[in-house]
Amino acid sequence: MNDLFIKFLEKLASIDNTFLFAVSIIPYAIFLFYLYKIKTVNYFVKTGFSLTVLFVFITILVSIFTLNYYDKTLVEVDFLHGFAESFLTISDFVILFGFIKLLNSIEVNNS
Repeated sequence: MNDLFIKFLEKLASIDNTFLFAVSIIPYAIFLFYLYKIKTVNYFVKTGFSLTVLFVFITILVSIFTLNYYDKTLVEVDFLHGFAESFLTISDFVILFGFIKLLNSIEVNNS
């Protein structure tokens, strides 16, 4: 690889992204606000995207637990990492179910 690209990746890896992670809730909250205003989007899609916030909250709590109890990051404790990621999987399934219901409700006009 190019040395310039490797130096760029190293610089990018050294940046503390905690602030960016915390501030990212603002555009997501705006997205949820406008999503709930759309009447054609069904309840399951809205709930699924809202469950993503629950996933973030659970991940933060489990991360704090692993740091205090195991003195490791969440990525290093597999069963707790899987537990936290399961909430993302649940929200993804709810979103998928909602979009499937939405697609099935659309009328197809064959001429």
